[in-house]
Amino acid sequence: MSARAAPLHRTVQLGLRENIGQFSLLVLVNGFVGAMVGMERTLLPPIAEQDFHLAAKAAVLSFIVVFGVTKAVTNYVAGRLSDRFGRKHVLVGGWLVAAPVPFLLMWAPTWAWILLANALLGVSQGLTWSTTVIMKIDLAGPAKRGLAMGLNEFAGYVAVAGSALATGFVAARFGLRPEPFYLGVGFVAFGLLLSLLAVRETKHHVAAEAKLHEARPVENAPTQREVFWRTTLFDRNLSSVSQAGLVNNLNDGMAWGLFPLFFATAGMRLEQIGTLAAIYPATWGVAQLFTGAWSDRVGRKWLIASGMWVQAGGIAIVVMARTFVGFTAGAILLGVGTAMVYPTLLASIGDVAHPSWRASAVGVYRLWRDLGYAIGALLAGMVADSLGLSAAMWVVAGLTFGSGVVVAVRMGETLGKPENKENIMRRSKSTWPLPAR
Repeated sequence: MSARAAPLHRTVQLGLRENIGQFSLLVLVNGFVGAMVGMERTLLPPIAEQDFHLAAKAAVLSFIVVFGVTKAVTNYVAGRLSDRFGRKHVLVGGWLVAAPVPFLLMWAPTWAWILLANALLGVSQGLTWSTTVIMKIDLAGPAKRGLAMGLNEFAGYVAVAGSALATGFVAARFGLRPEPFYLGVGFVAFGLLLSLLAVRETKHHVAAEAKLHEARPVENAPTQREVFWRTTLFDRNLSSVSQAGLVNNLNDGMAWGLFPLFFATAGMRLEQIGTLAAIYPATWGVAQLFTGAWSDRVGRKWLIASGMWVQAGGIAIVVMARTFVGFTAGAILLGVGTAMVYPTLLASIGDVAHPSWRASAVGVYRLWRDLGYAIGALLAGMVADSLGLSAAMWVVAGLTFGSGVVVAVRMGETLGKPENKENIMRRSKSTWPLPAR
């Protein structure tokens, strides 16, 4: 009996080194999560035009709208469910939702089936990606949070790139459907089995970190309503992060939907389009190995602001380019800028939010961030139908630059100042306009 009970009394430790086995496993799982999105990056815009004869760009991009809305809403729910029921249950549930997606994509007789597949994919991504983020934050503790997020997003977006590249080459050889989506069946199988059999719950790490905080007593923790409005509007740091995340994914939604069409009008072959579709997330993914850790040293604010400006420059270069080399340069710059921003935004949420409501704050942030997919697809589609592809991309570049200005003006530095964390929370409490429940 004592031998069985011993693991339950083992001391919980925070940190990447102390939890390297589980952390590495979650990095691998998130790779399969990212690969599920990557298999659509090259294929769905040409499938919309060639198989279903959709001419309007807004109609072509409708799959991104569906994906973005369902993923955004599920992100919010995932944060709350993770706090209430545990991380592992949510992760496994997300993989179960993903199981039908490859089959729907490969056999869809109408565009409505594609939209259904993307609704399920959005729900799955909201559950699985949100949970792997939250679990890595739990394990890493406060010291290496930026590095942890860099590793998480590295795995996800390198997998997006690899999947986009692989499906593009398979499609060039065998056709758009069904062969490229066979890969998705394997992604679901491996992701589900690892999550079910090998991943362990991390809520006990949250309890261990909470003991390190001498901030607000548990009975004074904010309600879900308060967490939502702080993260959305009233806390200068959290709300600045949320708007930057939304605009970041707004330009990603545009790139996902319009870049393949823009490259095709410039005479790029399907293999070249697949390569270009992979370069952007590959750069984004690899660079996050450095930018996440860099934010732990130099701070969050200016890395976020300058990253938004670099993204705007990358989009501008793509619009002005006419050759494969020019498109590659713009895609690389867009990837570098996104890498500067993506893990840093998540680390900033972890800096500000108390462990007792951090998962819920991450859920609210990811709600707004992934609504950017839908807003970006709608905006880019409508402008492209009215004024052309180039005009739509210029509009998105301008919004991205403006988002960086908002961060520069409104956000404060959140890194490495534990003596200020209670002041941040006390200031949020004192300016809170809604009565506590």
